[in-house]
Amino acid sequence: MNQHKGSCLCGKVTFEVRGDFQSFYLCHCRFCRKDTGSAHAANLFAPSATLHWLTGEHLVKTFDYQASGHIKSFCKECGSALPNVQQDGSLVVVPAGCLDSEVPIRPNAHIFAADKANWDHDLQHIHVFDGLPE
Repeated sequence: MNQHKGSCLCGKVTFEVRGDFQSFYLCHCRFCRKDTGSAHAANLFAPSATLHWLTGEHLVKTFDYQASGHIKSFCKECGSALPNVQQDGSLVVVPAGCLDSEVPIRPNAHIFAADKANWDHDLQHIHVFDGLPE
């Protein structure tokens, strides 16, 4: 069984996911764009995994948008996205960016592409910098 460790930006919340990720989707739906403030969310899905909070569980806030099933967990201290358990405990959803260990799989697909931001196209043609531009 694989173990994946992660944390929030301030480091007060740490966790471990025990199990394997089955899929990795880049979601462009309006909810994911809104709650990430970015072009898409990058979430790993692990239906047979378990989530264990190592530190800071009391700092984890979980929000279910209008009881729609669009669920986001985050650190109350720094606001970083964190994993959550959905579907009556049968699915662990992990924002890929909160993992401290390597992400073991590549994204399977872009989903809700019809909802993509109008500026989210032809990005391979813009400048790339290794750090802040001068």
